[in-house]
Amino acid sequence: MKRAALVFALLSALSLASCKNDQDAALPSPREVTDSSTAQFCGMSLSEHPGPKAQIFIRGLPDPYWFASVRDAFAFLFLPESPKAVVAVYVNDMAKAKNWDHPEAGSWIDAHRALFVIGSRRHGGMNADEAIPFGDEAAAKDFVNAEGGRIVPFSDMPQDYVLEAKTGDQ
Repeated sequence: MKRAALVFALLSALSLASCKNDQDAALPSPREVTDSSTAQFCGMSLSEHPGPKAQIFIRGLPDPYWFASVRDAFAFLFLPESPKAVVAVYVNDMAKAKNWDHPEAGSWIDAHRALFVIGSRRHGGMNADEAIPFGDEAAAKDFVNAEGGRIVPFSDMPQDYVLEAKTGDQ
């Protein structure tokens, strides 16, 4: 009886691990920005905007929604009229990016794993306040020391910062 219980427990654990791997495998991989990548809110090419970008995948849609700024992606997530069947959110990891204006290919990170610097002197697309993502806490702290701001995780992004952000000209 003990042997049967042990076998059942092992098979259950393997089954759960298999399901988790199937779910992870089902997540779309981040896409790279192309000349045809246009921002969801303004309809402009992402290449026309400096700073980190974002992409959001919605269940049932093959292509991501693109965002010229990470702050705009958070706005999309916060707005009640936006689709809620979000499958994945990717942002440029500015700890990996060497070019602020056009972060390099391969610099994407799952937004839920990133730390975001808000309230810094650096601005993103449309010269607006930005939520600057980092996959490395030390890099985020170095950025805060150089450019000001504070660090928040994805789950603590303040809606008022996102939805009431000011441009660098104000």
